[in-house]
Amino acid sequence: MRSTLFHLPTSLDLSGAEVPLFGWGLALAIWAAAGAVGFAWATSRHGIDAAIRSLGLPLALVAAMLIWVLPALDDGAGVPIRGYGVMLLVAAAAGTWLSVARGRRVGFDADTILALGTEVFLWGLVGARLFYVLEYHEQFFGAGTSLGESLARIANIAGGGLVVFGALPTAALAAWRFAARRSLSLARLADCVAPGLLLGLAIGRVGCFLNGCCFGGPCDLPWAVRFPEGTAPAAIYPAAAGGSVPLHPAQLYAALDAALLAAVAVAYTPLARRDGEVFALVLTLHPISRILLEIIRVDEQPALGTSLSISQLVSLVLLALAIALWWWIGRQPPRPTGDTL
Repeated sequence: MRSTLFHLPTSLDLSGAEVPLFGWGLALAIWAAAGAVGFAWATSRHGIDAAIRSLGLPLALVAAMLIWVLPALDDGAGVPIRGYGVMLLVAAAAGTWLSVARGRRVGFDADTILALGTEVFLWGLVGARLFYVLEYHEQFFGAGTSLGESLARIANIAGGGLVVFGALPTAALAAWRFAARRSLSLARLADCVAPGLLLGLAIGRVGCFLNGCCFGGPCDLPWAVRFPEGTAPAAIYPAAAGGSVPLHPAQLYAALDAALLAAVAVAYTPLARRDGEVFALVLTLHPISRILLEIIRVDEQPALGTSLSISQLVSLVLLALAIALWWWIGRQPPRPTGDTL
């Protein structure tokens, strides 16, 4: 694993002058210029109202990160670039790419999928982070921690700490609002992006492995992993020689699981006869595999007085929702012959 890949300097020496990179610095100026070009292009294509709706929030959030969040993350050696954060961005790009490719086959242009992906990703990120903060609140609001320190810890998403199931309510609400604004079929949009979400999840789990979170229990299998000193696995399962004892690489199991489910969703697409079936398949299979994976993972304790983790309990709720969704889909008219993703 490699939690920190490298550090970014907080300033640059340009012709003998020290120019700040973050805060009110060079990165913000570059982002403002790029944002202005992108906003002008979107306005020319879709009008100023659509440009504000699709790009306003992302531009503002990134600007806020450049001004306030990144300077607060400076650890003395610069701003650390975490493996988890990098894989999160790669996951978003890969998932969006697959969704764009699928969307073109049914008339969703790239702009529509990119705008949808941006909103779903950002709001899903908010939900996943809030769920993590609520579940592990002692990490953020411990004794002697100031409000500023707590907010900085919460904002440090690149350092790890997301719960996938926490993203579902906020991401689903964002997708529903997006489809309603543009008078698009939510069920067809969901079918379009479902495999991309799983592809993103697969890559994101590699980030979990780099970060050392979401780990499994001790094992003596040939592919067992020993995590280094300073990580949560090493603190919970320390080895006499340092680091952790050999553990299940549950993160990589989850990555492989999500990649296989993405392939299944893509393969099932031509067989689907009604809008929503591909998403319903994902909503059925992923909770089942998550329940099984949680048996190997040991980073979550039993919740709500049961022997199940919070993720297993949420998975049961999702399975119930999947049953309801299949019932609803079965009452819809089939697609016309030859109409498929």
